[in-house]
Amino acid sequence: MNVRRAGPGDRAMAHELYTDFFAENPPPPHDPETLEEELAELDEYLASRIALIAEADGQPAGLALARVKGSSVGYISDLYVRPAARRKGVAKALLAEAVRLLQAQEARQVTLNVDVKNTLARTVFERLGFREQSVHLVVEAAALEARLAGGGAGETFGSVHVQTDDAAAVERAVRQFLPRIGTSAGTVFSEPRNGWVAVYDELCDREPSLLRRLARELSDRLGAVVLSIGLEDGAVVRYVLFDQGRVADEYASLPEYKGPLPPGDVVAMRANPTVAARLTGADPARVREAAPSGVSASELPAPAELLARVAAVLGVQGAEHGYPRGTTHPLTDR
Repeated sequence: MNVRRAGPGDRAMAHELYTDFFAENPPPPHDPETLEEELAELDEYLASRIALIAEADGQPAGLALARVKGSSVGYISDLYVRPAARRKGVAKALLAEAVRLLQAQEARQVTLNVDVKNTLARTVFERLGFREQSVHLVVEAAALEARLAGGGAGETFGSVHVQTDDAAAVERAVRQFLPRIGTSAGTVFSEPRNGWVAVYDELCDREPSLLRRLARELSDRLGAVVLSIGLEDGAVVRYVLFDQGRVADEYASLPEYKGPLPPGDVVAMRANPTVAARLTGADPARVREAAPSGVSASELPAPAELLARVAAVLGVQGAEHGYPRGTTHPLTDR
């Protein structure tokens, strides 16, 4: 294998590689650059920046583009290896040469962008020492406008329900976990109700991601079925069923509320009646009826009504409200 610097004379080969790259990795909806625009930028790299081509058995195998941003930051803008040449050290060789050339131009740091869903690439880069520095956030303009105008500013709350009658064990597990995520707020526990112990935490109540972390942790620690369920922005009913620390089923009444998703992800956010029945004893037909999904809220029952219906069919009580505001029940006082 050979890695060499490419110039204007390699335009046809570089364009061929980049066209393959573009077909395999189309730009995201929020940044819809055309192939022609990308190829025009590639020509700039060939003329005055760092463009590298890797060849294996006399055939082009990969491409890397890099440049210095500011005075000391090297930026790897693109890195691509054809499928047949992967897992053969091509990407590593391209990176090594790019870093060497960037350092020759006095770069002291190297940065690159990677799609948050590309877990394989992220793992590889993290092993090489890259660390997350910032997160690029995206929202649909119309959705943001609606929320800023108050259309998405409804109430957010949620609760966690552990399938057990051992309330003391639940409290011990919560007491061990919550300090790790920095909560100093209150936490309230219910007595066992219909075979479930409910947990309401003041911090997690406002942060759905923390609520799900708490549910996952309790499921893992207790080896139990645990449900996180609640309302987000007064618009979306969401639940996640965990079994022994793993997600067994996830439901969102509006799967694409925060923006478009791949079709497979949309399907995955629909309640699975078979799984819900196995873990909670619910009737599958009732789960299917009680937990519909839609594109807009107008297609579904009122969110509060929908939340009550879903909770009832899963057999949990007290999911229609979150942490009791106006009262505090710190763990340290119990």
